[in-house]
Amino acid sequence: MNDSESDYVEELEAFLIWMKDAGYTAYTQKSYLADVREFLEGLNSKPLGSVKKLHVVSYLTSVRERGVSDATRNRKHASINCLFKALIELELLSVNPAAGIKKSKTEKNREPVYLDEGDLQRFLSAIDGKYRSRNLAVFLLMSYMGLRVGEVHTLNLSDYNAERRLLRVFGKGRKWRNVPVPEDVAPYLEQAMKERLTPWRSKEEAMFISQKGRRLSIRGIQGIAAHTFGRFQKGVPEAHRRSYSSHKLRHSFATMLLRKGADLRTVQELLGHSSIQTTTVYTHITSREKEEAMARLQISMPMMEVSAIK
Repeated sequence: MNDSESDYVEELEAFLIWMKDAGYTAYTQKSYLADVREFLEGLNSKPLGSVKKLHVVSYLTSVRERGVSDATRNRKHASINCLFKALIELELLSVNPAAGIKKSKTEKNREPVYLDEGDLQRFLSAIDGKYRSRNLAVFLLMSYMGLRVGEVHTLNLSDYNAERRLLRVFGKGRKWRNVPVPEDVAPYLEQAMKERLTPWRSKEEAMFISQKGRRLSIRGIQGIAAHTFGRFQKGVPEAHRRSYSSHKLRHSFATMLLRKGADLRTVQELLGHSSIQTTTVYTHITSREKEEAMARLQISMPMMEVSAIK
């Protein structure tokens, strides 16, 4: 603990208690605490009750000048906003100086990176190693059922109903949803559960266990994905490699469903989006599909001779 952090021990402990009580995941707690500690370090031991909106904006400006993305800047703002919201609810402060600050505009309509079905098959074929069965199941849940990394991380053995082929998923906003397990995916999931590594604790309920005997972490899943994407793009020149990550598998799932004719509302439910606006980002269409769609249009009336039009 550095000197500046020691000035805010009570506030940091209160914030952590508040996040735990609110049901924030361990991953979110860690991220928010890191952002908040960075913010506090720049306050030079100023009491939090004396912090003004100017101090928060000044910090966010310095973050942007470092070259971080708008999304990261917005997350840091959310972390600080949460800190003051928590301290107000716990009656340690009365004003939130982070409230009312505008978010950075992000590219809402940016086309998400995804893999088409052929690439997805090649990616899954690139999965190798001692824990192939586990890793294959993990990535099938993301690419053919649309689960988030954090949702795979929190899965327990009891969340899978083999008889009904149904998976109970704990998603964002502390909301549960039931996702049907495709017939082709079920055998791989059941095989992974059958070959599940022995956990360090006998009462560990996690569906996926790391080689250290603990619940497979979010960072662990991301690392395995990075390794597999590296193998998947082996031989591709560095300049032509795409920026793939584990979350792109979820993008691929949504894109495949929409291209196969699933309606937007169904895709929203399967992805666990609270707003259908979030789902519309996946309705991107390629130039080839636009050309094919236009080619289907036919004019039923007799065409006039070109010479007559001139």
